Amino acid sequence: MRYSIAFLLLVLVAAWPAPASAHEVRPAYLQLHQTGADTYDVLWKVPALGDTMRLSLSVHLPHACSNLKQPHGLFADNAYTEQWSVDCEGGLAGSTVRIDGLTATLTDALVRVERLDGSSQVTRVMSSSPSFVVEAMPRRFEVARTYLVLGIEHILTGVDHLLFVSGLLLLVSGIRRLLLTVSAFTLSHTVTLTLATLGFVHVPPAPVEAVIALSILFVAWEVLRKSSNPTGLAQRKPWLVAFSFGLLHGLGFAGGLSAAGLPTAHIPLALGFFSAGVEVGHFSFVGSALVVIAAVRRWVSQLPPWSWRIAPYAIGSCASFWLIARLAAF
Repeated sequence: MRYSIAFLLLVLVAAWPAPASAHEVRPAYLQLHQTGADTYDVLWKVPALGDTMRLSLSVHLPHACSNLKQPHGLFADNAYTEQWSVDCEGGLAGSTVRIDGLTATLTDALVRVERLDGSSQVTRVMSSSPSFVVEAMPRRFEVARTYLVLGIEHILTGVDHLLFVSGLLLLVSGIRRLLLTVSAFTLSHTVTLTLATLGFVHVPPAPVEAVIALSILFVAWEVLRKSSNPTGLAQRKPWLVAFSFGLLHGLGFAGGLSAAGLPTAHIPLALGFFSAGVEVGHFSFVGSALVVIAAVRRWVSQLPPWSWRIAPYAIGSCASFWLIARLAAF
């Protein structure tokens, strides 16, 4: 149990500043849907800061573009969305589009350009380079790279998901049982991520986020009962617990992907690489945690007998706070 102190460090660093929603770095989203040789419908979605405020970001189109319909905006689902239509003489191929205000934020902007032939360009615009060039032909590599990075970032900024995995690492003993448990969690959240993203499953996000917090609290409680209740379900079949709660966590991952959107012509590619990115981030965290555990077990010889309780109490406290806050937000 001595290595539990390592998880305390991970928890305090990752979770201490996190509010009720553990996904604060939300990308903006720009969609340019070509409706004619020179005309486009524009959809612009910016993260909201409450019910009446939003990030100060705006789309700067080339000078050859003029509005056919004026922007119409509304606040909904924790975002501010604008829609309008433009006419761009000669089309947008080869033109540069800039996101004003992006350099002053910590967020990125996901961009999807849908062409008349059904193909699309997907790219990610960062604060270090707040513009992109509209391509004449689609590039599958760009789609794959964009959604792979998005998946990695989504899991590594999803503190609640990482705390659940931390609880599993504290709960399960033995490499074989740990691999089986982590694999069950991976399989289950991949299934619901796919089903929810493709529209086969519809669950409101608020209850999902609340139950995710409850799942973390449950695992923390089972860690505390590990010695006194060795025959409990979580001890006997941790893979079953991981699989069951993984279904809910997959719905949480789907919320991030739905906010980003999928390129119509490359849905399987984007979905597959987003899932791969989630797993890369997921196993990177597991690998890093195991390295920390090994280092602590090697270099720290004596810790107080009660020290093993620190990590599950810290994880449970964060989960309790999130659960109360998310229930209050219903």
